[in-house]
Amino acid sequence: MSETQATDAITVFSDYVCPFCYLGRESLSQYQATREDDLRIDWHPYDLRSQKRNPDGSIDHAVDDGKDEDYYEQAKQGVRRLQEQFGVEMELDIATDVDSLPAQVVSYYVAEHYDYGTWLAFDEAVFDALWQDSRDIGDTEVLVELAEEAGVPAEEVRSALDDDALRTEVRELFTEAQRQGITGVPTFVYDGHAARGAVPPEHLERLVEGV
Repeated sequence: MSETQATDAITVFSDYVCPFCYLGRESLSQYQATREDDLRIDWHPYDLRSQKRNPDGSIDHAVDDGKDEDYYEQAKQGVRRLQEQFGVEMELDIATDVDSLPAQVVSYYVAEHYDYGTWLAFDEAVFDALWQDSRDIGDTEVLVELAEEAGVPAEEVRSALDDDALRTEVRELFTEAQRQGITGVPTFVYDGHAARGAVPPEHLERLVEGV
């Protein structure tokens, strides 16, 4: 996403299966709409399921990650509260059975090989497919369809998903995010300062503009 280097950008660490990431992006969009100048997104993938992954990248749902029914109920309540606050309707409030790794691999490929607008169209389509349409963004055919609509050929998507080296690069980005102290998503970073969670637009304004 070389175009982001020519304009102001905010770094966003996120995982497509995180409802707070979807809501955080809506908050960011609302803040962006108040600005005269563009504020691009410098996207960094993050894997909320990293500790549950097998060596081949698949998810072992039997692994105890400490998230019980009470945790998910509190999360659902938080999602509903933010939906009301930001004026967002969502088909889902939690997506526990969807694997976001394939979507993140394709998104990373698009970000590396296409312009910012193409990546953003795909990125937003992935979020909407899951949270608005309840589609499985871990499914190859879903990702092919979304990518084609953004202008990326199907054969490139399939090739990216079959590329073990590319998948390793993405997983290394997850590790790098943790090394940088990212422990949860969404996390917004600007000029060395960070805001974690689906914070309201005015918080993002303070982060970026210091007001």
